[in-house]
Amino acid sequence: MAVIGELIKKAIEFTGLIKGDPDPVEAQKKVLQNLLQTARLTAFGKKYQFTETLESEDIIASFQSIVPVHDYDKMNADWWHYLLEGHQNVTWPGGQQYFALSSGTTSNSKHIPVTDDMLNAIRKAGISEITNINAFDLPGEFFTKQILMLGSSTNLIDKDDHKEGEISGISAANLPAWFGGFYKPGQEIAGMSDWDEKVKKIAEQAANWDIGCISGIPSWVELMLKEIINYHKIDNIHQIWPNLMVYTTGGVAFEPYKKSLEKLFARPLIYIDTYLASEGFIAIQKRPDTSSMALFPDNGIFYEFVPFNGDSVDEDGVVKPGAKVYSLADAEQNVEYVLLISTVSGAWRYMIGDTVTITDKIKAEIKITGRTKHFLNVVGSQLSVNQMNDGLRVIESEYDVVIKEFIVAAVHRNEEYIHKWFLSCDKFPDKIKVAESLDKTLKENNKNYNVARGRALKGVEVELIPEELFYKWSEETKKLGGQVKIPRVMKEPEFLEFAAFVEKNL
Repeated sequence: MAVIGELIKKAIEFTGLIKGDPDPVEAQKKVLQNLLQTARLTAFGKKYQFTETLESEDIIASFQSIVPVHDYDKMNADWWHYLLEGHQNVTWPGGQQYFALSSGTTSNSKHIPVTDDMLNAIRKAGISEITNINAFDLPGEFFTKQILMLGSSTNLIDKDDHKEGEISGISAANLPAWFGGFYKPGQEIAGMSDWDEKVKKIAEQAANWDIGCISGIPSWVELMLKEIINYHKIDNIHQIWPNLMVYTTGGVAFEPYKKSLEKLFARPLIYIDTYLASEGFIAIQKRPDTSSMALFPDNGIFYEFVPFNGDSVDEDGVVKPGAKVYSLADAEQNVEYVLLISTVSGAWRYMIGDTVTITDKIKAEIKITGRTKHFLNVVGSQLSVNQMNDGLRVIESEYDVVIKEFIVAAVHRNEEYIHKWFLSCDKFPDKIKVAESLDKTLKENNKNYNVARGRALKGVEVELIPEELFYKWSEETKKLGGQVKIPRVMKEPEFLEFAAFVEKNL
């Protein structure tokens, strides 16, 4: 098998050398041209003059001047609801076979169209992921091992003329036939909708598999690994999967989970970050010497960037009318942007809900910095999720604790605002001292926060709670497992509901 693995590795390496990487700027121009050409006779394309745009000297400028920026609510209210009603040729040619049900936090019960063209783009990106994995200098035997993809149920919901499910389930249900021998947990277990039952079955079957790579959201992967370890009464996962070498993560920041996950391994893995959203496969880490991810500039997605500041984005995290928007050619490195995408699923200048920085324009590499809705700025503190995570890493080091989940909000206290935090914690140091340390760290690293603390933001409170409470709340209010993510920032009414849940279940 090692010989076969070396042959596969060489074939992957050869494919990568032949294909190479396209020039991102030129590739993006071609992608937009193809998107407009394909969709020009749809209702959307006719309204926004795609045919005329294709004849203009500067297609990108013309496109940006005519087509407005959309968030999900606007896209759905103006266009996508017609797809759910069975109409065709609305924002992309043809009808609609799949809708991705988003478990994100920017809007409730989102139905994102997933076209055949998008599924092809996701498959192409997946092949690129396999091709690029060779850059991580893995042994040949790795390429003969199985891949465990922990996602949502592949048993999709049947409607009159379409199927619904989370994007991980839709993607897994459409895996190419040749991948079946490598894919675990297999379609039978993957089709289970009950999270607890699915994990139980995975634990029962785990000893029969030779897993080399795991893919999934860190919080749910960790719960699965703990279940397997407990079921088989072993010390770490390498005792049952000795060839486990790679973890491809995504969906949330990985760093908060790394410390606790590595307690379940006999040795550290190679970690590869991915960016698969309900709206498409956005980016992937292509090389081991950076944690940044490379966009797919030639794969059915046109990217745009809106400066993430008060001039361009309102307090609800929505792009303001008339905001300056940049294509990849004009965007700058190390500036925080709201990401917009136009795609082969008929999303147009669409706010995906994430903020990013471009770390390398030549390689088209980005880092996710947070969520537009998870930007805490009620009293001018301007805290991003990245800054919150950085502050919590300091707390972990100072108090020798592990903090993986948190929720924060600006709430009223005696007619003034404070920041109230709920932190998951494996130990319970003095919460007042933790609040003081967190406050001090945020002041030192964010000048806007420091100014706010001297004015409208009158205090910081921290509650330390068991990690399990976050997942119990998720189970009771949403659903458990798959692509579900814990929100980091809440508005006060929702936060108070969460606080009441915590008080009831402590």
